Amino acid sequence: MHIDLYKSLAGVIVGFVIGLTGMGGGALMTPMLVIFFGINPAAAVSSDVVTSLILKPFGGGIHMRRGTVNWRLVKFLMCTSIPTAFLGAYLLDKVIAKDNGDNIKHILGWVLLVAGSAIIAKMILTRKRAGSNGEMMAAELVRPIPTMIIGAIGGLVVGLTSVGSGSLIIVMLMLLYPKLSSKEMVGTDLVQAIPLVGAAALGHYFFGDPKLDLILSVLIGAIPAVMVGAHFSSKASDTYIRPILFSVLVISALKLLEPKKNAFNGLVLTLAAVATAVIGGYALYRRSHTRVTASSTTAITTPEAQTPEAQTPEAQTPEALLTNTAP
Repeated sequence: MHIDLYKSLAGVIVGFVIGLTGMGGGALMTPMLVIFFGINPAAAVSSDVVTSLILKPFGGGIHMRRGTVNWRLVKFLMCTSIPTAFLGAYLLDKVIAKDNGDNIKHILGWVLLVAGSAIIAKMILTRKRAGSNGEMMAAELVRPIPTMIIGAIGGLVVGLTSVGSGSLIIVMLMLLYPKLSSKEMVGTDLVQAIPLVGAAALGHYFFGDPKLDLILSVLIGAIPAVMVGAHFSSKASDTYIRPILFSVLVISALKLLEPKKNAFNGLVLTLAAVATAVIGGYALYRRSHTRVTASSTTAITTPEAQTPEAQTPEAQTPEALLTNTAP
């Protein structure tokens, strides 16, 4: 058995992102294995699903201990996600894979585009839900039929591509359940993903070709990196991380969808340059804007900047401070 340290390094990168953002690793690891390491797409999907099965309980167990899992939601999602994940694995390994992987690459490319769109949708929905009080959603608000449809779609996509358990399903839950708090949504998604990915892994074990040395190489880097990423998750800003992930997914999708090798290299390089410029420019703007805001706040609240009248208790209202500091 051969352990590839370069694949372990890829596991470090993907594991850190999983811990930092909660985003499923399939959207990053599978295209990385296909594009950079030349792994057969079917084997990459099979191996990544088995890897995810080992990584998922690390996050799910924390939420179970904290009581931030909606078990009624998990139950209805599992009803359909488990059989469709198994079906997806069968379709991938026994039906689609017969064309030497081209169809798998194209399916994965389109799913990555959807996953990238899901990242933007999640950012928008999260901002709209910023006023959530964080309380657990009542069990009677769970809608069985729509929830089972989400489970069926998510399970099939995960079985086919290994993508979706942490990127697509969570966005569909946000759309269906606006009263679901963020911590409950993440906890529920992580826990329901364990049996889902387990069914997909079992299907790929029976019908596919998971590579044990590949799985171990990735896990050596991914397991500690997940823990480190989770430690820094509360300090990281989604303002920068998710646009970067969106750019990576779109570029990976284009590489998988190109009609012949290197056909989209020019477009990929252009998009990479534009994405770097936009994200970097926005980061500089945010930093300068924060400094200006902080300077203005300091000027208003500093005693030297206030008139003697403004220092009296009666004049310490926000209106008085703004009036006294106006030019």
